[in-house]
Order: sequence, then C-alpha cells, then structure tokens
Amino acid sequence: MTRVLLVDDQALLRMGFRLVLEAEEDLEVVGEASDGRSALDQVRALEPDVVLMDVRMPGVNGIEATERVVTERPDTKVLILTTFDLDEYAFAALRAGASGFLLKDTRPADLVAAIRTVASGDAVVSPRITRRMLELFAGRLPDGPADGADGAQVGDPRLSHLTPRELEVLRAVAEGMSNAEVAERLFLSEATVKTHVGRILAKLGVRDRVQAVVLAYETGLVGPRA
Repeated sequence: MTRVLLVDDQALLRMGFRLVLEAEEDLEVVGEASDGRSALDQVRALEPDVVLMDVRMPGVNGIEATERVVTERPDTKVLILTTFDLDEYAFAALRAGASGFLLKDTRPADLVAAIRTVASGDAVVSPRITRRMLELFAGRLPDGPADGADGAQVGDPRLSHLTPRELEVLRAVAEGMSNAEVAERLFLSEATVKTHVGRILAKLGVRDRVQAVVLAYETGLVGPRA
C-alpha cells in the first residue's frame, strides 16, 4: 500500500484527487494539507510515501516545503502538481528535490501511474512538461550542447565521466523520453538503457532522473533547441 498526502490550497481539488486515488486498491490517502507549513507537520506525523504538492500556496510555498521534506525525510517522494501557465517555479521545485512534475489537468490514470512510479523510486518528467520547461527557461539556459563532433567532449566537468553512449542516453532522458523510447531511438534493449541510466545517476551523483534532467539543462547538454 502506497500512502499519499495531498497538499493543495484548494479543497475542491484535494477532494477530486482523493476520489481518484481512493478508487485504487494499492493507494491510500493518509492526510491533506492546505499549505506548506501544515504539509511539513503532516509529513512528520504521518510519514507518507508520496506527497502530491502544489507549488503556489500561502505561507510556506511548495518549493520550500519540497526542499524541507526531502531533507528531513528522504524516503518520502514529492510529486509536484501545478497548472500549465504558472510555472516559473517548477524548475526550482525540481531542483529542490521533487521526484516528478505533473499538470493538474493530467488524466486520472496518468496521475495514478505517476504516483506508483515515484513510490517505486523512479521519477516522472513527461515530454509535454519538458517542452514547457524549455520554453519557460529558454532565456536562462545555455544555447545548446558544448560537445565536439563525435559527441564525446563536453565542456562542463560534471559530465566528464560519462561515456559517449551515456551522453546520448542522458540527452534522450532530458527530452522526456521513457526507457522504452530511449531504447527505440538508440537501438538498445530496455534493460541496457536502464543499466545506462543507473550508471549515469551514480556518476553524476544525483538521486533520480529528474535531477539528471535538471543537470543536463544546467550544463548545456540540452538546450532550447533540443
């Protein structure tokens, strides 16, 4: 059973999420909070597996709350929920340690699947979200990759330990591709892609795919033209 905490300042949205999640046999809504401060109290008291976290809330916002949840209770995963047109804060929330990022108009089945995914230790960054992040941060991100003709030389030292194949996999992941989609693009088995992703996370010293995506943007491995 995956224990879920709902955090949103709109009671109607919390009710809708609760109805969706409680219809699933393996998901349990253990609590609700209307702002970041009460969310932190609930996390400490209830120890949920996954927190569905709104970004814009009164008092302690979702970014600060996410950072504190991840710091205080690393086993609890945070899944950011927000609207399509607000998200200058989304990138900061991912950097704060969120394991996923979904829009509030996400289909119920996709929301349920995302909760299961982050609860299992993976991360959720859909292609639509990735494109939106690139649009929002195009003016702040590097113009593009800084590698040589063979793709093996990357200027940022944080990427220096990655092999050419690992760089290819990281680029694909940063575009929002699933392991299956990466495998199809690079003519690899899905198991091989999963192995590459694990090695990439270990070499970069990041917790999950979301943090790897953030680093790929920051280093210029991918950029607005990707």
